[in-house]
Amino acid sequence: MNKIIVAIDGYSSCGKSTIAKALARYAGYTYVDTGAMYRAVGLYTLRHTLISKEDIISALPGIRIGFIWSDGAQHVTLNGEDVEAQIRTLEAGNCASRISQIKEVRAFLVAQQQAMGEAKGIVMDGRDIGTVVFPRAELKLFLTARPEVRAKRRFDELIEKGEKPVYEDVLADVNDRDYRDTHRAESPLRQADDAIVVDNSDLTPDQQMEIIIGLFDEKINGKQ
Repeated sequence: MNKIIVAIDGYSSCGKSTIAKALARYAGYTYVDTGAMYRAVGLYTLRHTLISKEDIISALPGIRIGFIWSDGAQHVTLNGEDVEAQIRTLEAGNCASRISQIKEVRAFLVAQQQAMGEAKGIVMDGRDIGTVVFPRAELKLFLTARPEVRAKRRFDELIEKGEKPVYEDVLADVNDRDYRDTHRAESPLRQADDAIVVDNSDLTPDQQMEIIIGLFDEKINGKQ
């Protein structure tokens, strides 16, 4: 069976990672969470109090990002340390959104991501996978949902983690990230011309996966 590259882009808190992981399991493909890679770089800059663009760029050669399996789930490592929990905070997410606007950071990570996809059989999610990283991906999905829905999802996640977020603050953060992601100079978030849009505002997880698996199967069957 021919293997393909699946590129999943979309707004924050659309469940891209959850969907990509589930599709990778279904297809027997490798999953790469590119957002986690940016979060790892963001965490590094926070830990080392790197503020200027020049300092961040200079630090890139000393940053090693990897993926490991732990307790049945894929975790991100930063210079050999499992930082899966640390990169999932709002602070790390905001920092990732800011440093992703630096073209040298993007080039640093895009090169790694493209190397991961050379053998195909990969599901990758992020903000510019179908437009920059893999513009020739055989299947491109663009996920979206209403900001209020995405904010409520993020709010519930933070509550489950024991944090005490304020919904209005989470909604403001979602809207701020949307603006930064779509207006940044380097590889802004946008829908690829040949991407299939999936609005999951009113879909259950099962309904959404049924749609996406159907699209995947249709693409695979068309390539055989």
